[in-house]
Amino acid sequence: MSTAPLLSVGWTDHVTGRRGHLVVDRLVRGVASGGLRMREGCTAEEVAGLARGMTMKEALHYDPSARYVPLGGAKGGIDCDPRSPEAYGVLVRYLRAMRPYIERFWTTGEDLGLTQDLVDRAAAEAGLVSSVQAVYPLLDDEAAARARLADAFALEVDGIGLDELVGGCGVAEAALAALDRAGTPYGGARVSVQGFGTMGGATARFLARAGLRVVAVADVKGTIVNPEGLDVEALLAARDAHGAVDRAVLRPGDREEPGDAWLAADVEVLVPAAVSYAVDAANQERVRARLIVEAANMPVLPEAEQLLAARGVTVLPDVVVNSGTNAWWWWTLFGDVEADAEAAFDRVRRAMRELVGLMLDRAEADGTTPRAAAHALVEERLPVIAERYGWY
Repeated sequence: MSTAPLLSVGWTDHVTGRRGHLVVDRLVRGVASGGLRMREGCTAEEVAGLARGMTMKEALHYDPSARYVPLGGAKGGIDCDPRSPEAYGVLVRYLRAMRPYIERFWTTGEDLGLTQDLVDRAAAEAGLVSSVQAVYPLLDDEAAARARLADAFALEVDGIGLDELVGGCGVAEAALAALDRAGTPYGGARVSVQGFGTMGGATARFLARAGLRVVAVADVKGTIVNPEGLDVEALLAARDAHGAVDRAVLRPGDREEPGDAWLAADVEVLVPAAVSYAVDAANQERVRARLIVEAANMPVLPEAEQLLAARGVTVLPDVVVNSGTNAWWWWTLFGDVEADAEAAFDRVRRAMRELVGLMLDRAEADGTTPRAAAHALVEERLPVIAERYGWY
């Protein structure tokens, strides 16, 4: 796999001076897929790494018998605090500037700091038909496909939109598959989650409903801890749009600890579901969990992962773990799954079980980490995709 991306675009907002980036790592059938994030400090290097990750996620979901053909990988990023009063205007101007790319070959959607509703509203204001319109020419029946996706996005399950839940369903299933393989009963497993937005919140819900005990949840205000288990549904109901929990709902047994307390929680499963680069060579020493499940993109730095592996800690990589949302979008749009919550969850669970199993089998056979095994699977699949559909 080439190390250089196909295309890198830098952008400076003429109003605020804020910087934005677009990196297209690879095209398949002329189209690439990858979300748009907004966070203070977002860099071109970060976006390039995320775009490469999207290429991998797409390739890992390649199924020759499916209607959905994986796309290439891309990513957008804006260096701006999403809570800033300037943020929405910056987003609209970024999308307006990137309109030629979005219209022709970059399909995008929510990522860290942005919700799909916000992206959709800003895209309409920027003059776009849709944030995924570049894929429309590849569809057999565009009108039916768009209606199916709209119907799917309109679905809610116990107060949360299906589009927010599918990613967390995938993360949870990856964790459960690894626990099953290790012979760890769900009832005895404790979980700490960093980030309580779309991905972290949904993951906590699915793990709690599977019987695991969520004992720590971190948001921008700090870490909420209860060794007996937190009331995940109450916390979900008390979130704001950025995943911050209203402390008024905390129960007597719940306590507040510093923002980094999630890392050292006495748990079996650690779920970093917020920012990139959260676990580094220095703070990895504090990790007590035996399993880290990367719900966020690039949360564990390479040197930290080596040190964790030497301590017997397994890291399930982001390219597999959090790939469910992206895959569900395309399964729905291309018609592999209908606008139905149970059908969506079933498809995500089956796909994640298969992928995690393949990855862990490969890691065992090769004597490598799960990430190295996932990369090996990608290296095998990309030439097959290129042979069938061309390099661009």
